[in-house]
Amino acid sequence: MNELIAVALFTLLAVISPGADFAMVTRSSYAQGRKAGLAAAVGIALGVQVHVLYTVLGIAVIISQSPALFLAMKVVGAGYLVYLGYKSLTNTTRIRLDGLAHSEASMASALRTGFLTNALNPKTMLFVVSAYTQVVQPGSPLALDFAYGAFMSFAHWVWFSLVAVFFSNHLLRRAMIERQVVVDRVIGVALIGLGLAVLTAGVR
Repeated sequence: MNELIAVALFTLLAVISPGADFAMVTRSSYAQGRKAGLAAAVGIALGVQVHVLYTVLGIAVIISQSPALFLAMKVVGAGYLVYLGYKSLTNTTRIRLDGLAHSEASMASALRTGFLTNALNPKTMLFVVSAYTQVVQPGSPLALDFAYGAFMSFAHWVWFSLVAVFFSNHLLRRAMIERQVVVDRVIGVALIGLGLAVLTAGVR
């Protein structure tokens, strides 16, 4: 029970802290609509499972013992964040409320972006590895370890679904779309800043 409470608190703090996932879901929700934002939330939840899988299988131990590999993963993750930020900064496509916001293509794109943003996010990697190494006891049943991972994914899905619902509100979407250039630049700068912060921390 103590482990469950610790994992729950750990997950709650990690999920609600602002980061690349939040910026990406916000962008998808206001630009493409609620369904795309919810698809991005599902992608993020699936991305968490990538970190859970290699952590439970022990690859996290290899990462912690190989600074070069760990740095490489952080650089790849940082590069993807910078790429997303650059795309937002240089976006010239103007959004319309009556556009094809709910098309299957936009939802698939949002799902894929959500998955990659989280799967390549060093913040999530550090969170999952830290959670398992700090609160999960050695020799615990494999089923229990994966159950904790399922809870982490569920928490991410719930939180970012709420974010998607909030930022896809019609009135809020209209206000943000009317200021699309400013919103895109703010999100772009935030993503690039996060990427550079990760990269700088990795180099140090």
